[in-house]
Amino acid sequence: MSRKIGALLLIFVLVLAACGPAATPTPTTAPTEVPPTDAPAEATEAAAEPTEEVAEATEAAAEPTEEVAEATEAAAEPTEEVAEATEAAAEATEAVAVAMAEPTEEVAEATEAAAEPTEEVAEATEAAAEATEAVAEATEAAAEATEAAAEATEVVAEATDVVAEATEAPVVEATIEATPEPAAEATEAAVEATAEATTEAAALIPVSLQLQWVVQSQFAGYFAAKAMGFYEEEGLDVTILEGAVDIVPQQVVASGGAQFGIAWVPKVLESRAAGADLVNIAQVFQRSGTLQVSFKDKGIEGVEDLRGQRVGTWGFGNEHELFAALRAAGIDPNNAEDVQIISQSFDMNAMLNDELDAAQAMTYNEYAQVLEAINPATGELYQPEDLNVINYNDVGTAMLQDHIFSTESWLAGETDGVANTDIAVKFIKASLRGWIYCRDNFDACVQIVLDNGPTLGQSHMQWQLNEINRLIWPSPAGVGVMDQALWDQTVSVAVDSGIIPEAPGEAAFRTDLAQAAVDALTADGVDVTGESWQPVEVTLVEGGK
Repeated sequence: MSRKIGALLLIFVLVLAACGPAATPTPTTAPTEVPPTDAPAEATEAAAEPTEEVAEATEAAAEPTEEVAEATEAAAEPTEEVAEATEAAAEATEAVAVAMAEPTEEVAEATEAAAEPTEEVAEATEAAAEATEAVAEATEAAAEATEAAAEATEVVAEATDVVAEATEAPVVEATIEATPEPAAEATEAAVEATAEATTEAAALIPVSLQLQWVVQSQFAGYFAAKAMGFYEEEGLDVTILEGAVDIVPQQVVASGGAQFGIAWVPKVLESRAAGADLVNIAQVFQRSGTLQVSFKDKGIEGVEDLRGQRVGTWGFGNEHELFAALRAAGIDPNNAEDVQIISQSFDMNAMLNDELDAAQAMTYNEYAQVLEAINPATGELYQPEDLNVINYNDVGTAMLQDHIFSTESWLAGETDGVANTDIAVKFIKASLRGWIYCRDNFDACVQIVLDNGPTLGQSHMQWQLNEINRLIWPSPAGVGVMDQALWDQTVSVAVDSGIIPEAPGEAAFRTDLAQAAVDALTADGVDVTGESWQPVEVTLVEGGK
């Protein structure tokens, strides 16, 4: 047991010796080298972070720069506000560019300084912070410029709305002043042209002309006057109304549907006798164009040969010359035993089909339709020598035909402060000028008619104009001026035929208006008689094409 106690005591001593403080020996060798601290590396890493922030700030600053560019483009409107906004945006863009350049240089310097593990890392970090702040300021400036551009754009939009809604001269002038000089000059010229056209259109006096038939060379002078601007030069806006079978020009004019009409003299005399105050104001056609046409084998060479024949007429007042000629030859048109009067359509089919012995025709229309048809005996077109023709100018029962008429009541008034008699003179002058144009410019006049859409074609319109010119020229007293002898003949036939009960009064026609128009044309150096006019040669084709 004593051995155990001794052993335990020995162990206790040894433990105490191991746990007790040890004596520090005095160093006798050089101190151990201390490893370098990690602080500089950490500083370098910390400095790199501001550099990344600067890069992000630089990228963010680029976005407002793009917005400034867009705002600058949107603000490039020709106004003073947009110009100011654009200038502001440009200054902001420049500021951003400068600011972006400066922090980039400072960041480069900071990065170089951070490469040295010294206290300069802190300075570089501070410089980077300042650069970031500069970018932020530049970005704010760009944002302000963008906002200014947006406001300017809004101003432009409002101004545009005002211009679109307004038509007042001050607004137009303001728009011109805000426009760059070349565009302003063009805009000003356009405004002036529009204003001038508007003024001219407003100054034109509207009138209408009612034709007695469809578009064709029979009315070429009126279409030419409109196409060539002769009516407008006289201050008139003329509407030409096409005729038809069921349209009676006398009724249209008498009811106020048109101020002027075209018709044959006996038809107007008949309407006047019935109470309409129609008056002849310009006698355009100087002779009649009515014929009675038959094939040679019918043996009808004169009016007396019509006895017992099938004779066609259109009616509607076109029969007066025929009936007067029949009565003069002792043939009663109302007696079927003397002559068989057949209602004829406005073509020559009944004659071509041998349903008529003699058909009514106008020199300028239906007569040509026969010459445009194929002769089955020859296989070629019919020729004038295949036909017999009765011309009522030769018979002595010819009546004046196409003329311009109006109403006494309208002529006594005024339109837009202008005496209607003055308007009538202007209308007659322009219309006669149109007929003179067609006399002297044959092909061009035919084309004007074709442009207005006639039923038949070019060769037929050429034939028709040539024959119409024969009815007008020469006009010894001046185109449109009434020949008293022809008027008297027309009235005599009308009374003898029972068309009118008695001769009309002097107010049935007047020459003063046409004479005033002719005098004005003569003063302009225009040939109003056409004494030297000669017809042209026209070649017809099948179907009048």
